Amino acid sequence: MNRRRQMLKVVRRTLLQAVPTVLAILILNFALLKLAPGDAADVMAAESGAATEETMAMLRRQFGLDLPVLHQFLAYVGQIASFSLGFSPRYNLPVADLIGQRLPVTLLLMVSALTIALVIGIALGTAMALNVSRWPDRILSVVSLVFYSVPGFWIGLMLIVMFSVKFGWLPSGGSESIGAGLTGVDAVIDRLRHLILPASSLALFFIAIYARLMRAAILEVTAQDFVRTARAKGISEASVVLRHILRNALLPVTTLAGMHLGGILGGAVVVETVFSWPGLGRLAFESVLRRDFNVLLGVLLLSSLLVIIANMIVDLVQAWLDPRIELR
Repeated sequence: MNRRRQMLKVVRRTLLQAVPTVLAILILNFALLKLAPGDAADVMAAESGAATEETMAMLRRQFGLDLPVLHQFLAYVGQIASFSLGFSPRYNLPVADLIGQRLPVTLLLMVSALTIALVIGIALGTAMALNVSRWPDRILSVVSLVFYSVPGFWIGLMLIVMFSVKFGWLPSGGSESIGAGLTGVDAVIDRLRHLILPASSLALFFIAIYARLMRAAILEVTAQDFVRTARAKGISEASVVLRHILRNALLPVTTLAGMHLGGILGGAVVVETVFSWPGLGRLAFESVLRRDFNVLLGVLLLSSLLVIIANMIVDLVQAWLDPRIELR
């Protein structure tokens, strides 16, 4: 009961800290976007090929771009306070509807990539630590270094060339087969086939980080007194590794995984563009090109909230892994 009360206290503390954090994020994002050259009216005028000053003025008045920056910011904060993300002049839809359409596929991509990175990274790091200074450790260290050094977009292109163009095993883009009319198990399998390449491309960089971190954490924990004591008691090696070494070595990995959630969403911009994945990253990229700042502000705000929630979950997971951690 006391532990549950402490966890509720962590959730309450995180929610209280989220209010000034979100406000600071709103101010920073809004200020940076206003420093960017051009606006939606400029882009729409350029696309039309001919626009008079009267037309430009009408567009800016229609979108509220003719107001002073402070008034625009206060109007935007008022929208957020009323649980509205505004309206997109380019898509002619509310921003919340646009994000709601793209959010599920982005969350699917992010969760899949993070799961792949954690599972494979932890497995590789454990194998490296258990074979330290031997050939498996050296080979896996080189592989991890390659994954860490190669740009994500290049990996994505090479995966497309190999598995889509050369072998034809997997689709090269999209989140599902358009017009196939698949249902049930066939639809799930089709989505999984489309998910494999972008999720793997996004995960490879983080696999390298988690593998190196897990290796170092296991070697550090193995040298601790409680591990030597467990072995002296005659506990089986498998039990020592699983219950004593891995459980404690996972703490830094879970901490970094929570911090990397924002990085994964940032990497999704490149991956979703390469693989034509219809998610938030691609929506943000298109919004930058079209100067649709209402949509971009909504995506950035949602991303910040996801990171805050992820950090809260990491605090709770760490307390579960190590009961000695005080939840305050």
